[in-house]
Amino acid sequence: MSMIQTLNDENNSFLSRREITCDFKGLGGKLKKMEAVEMITKEYKLEGKFVIPIKLHNHTGQSKITGVFFVYEDEKLAKRHVNPTIFKRLDKAKAKDAEPAKEDTKADAEPAKEDTKADAEPAKEDTKADAEPAKEDTKADAKKGESS
Repeated sequence: MSMIQTLNDENNSFLSRREITCDFKGLGGKLKKMEAVEMITKEYKLEGKFVIPIKLHNHTGQSKITGVFFVYEDEKLAKRHVNPTIFKRLDKAKAKDAEPAKEDTKADAEPAKEDTKADAEPAKEDTKADAEPAKEDTKADAKKGESS
């Protein structure tokens, strides 16, 4: 049983694109746009084509997402037809997907160093803070002793 159920699949010859509307079952609140594009590409065998996620709609109280995708043969045509804001958001999503892979390799070595520094610094600050009030108390006690 496929997790993707096709609701509408049309060829829009006027705009030279294919418009796919489908439901992703069991992925409510978990599906990202780039993951949806990969799933659509595999399901409909769209390798080499330009797939744009236009809308992912979560349904309240249900674990399904309805997605609208445009499939273009040519990226230039897609950029003429689709709002540039959508492409900016896709670029941000691609950048976020690329960053965690880089951070995971660095994160294995770095946290141990950061944790030891973080543990050592508060201890120094605590000892200074504890020592200073004690000095003030002794000065206040000395002044009280002189006045009595």
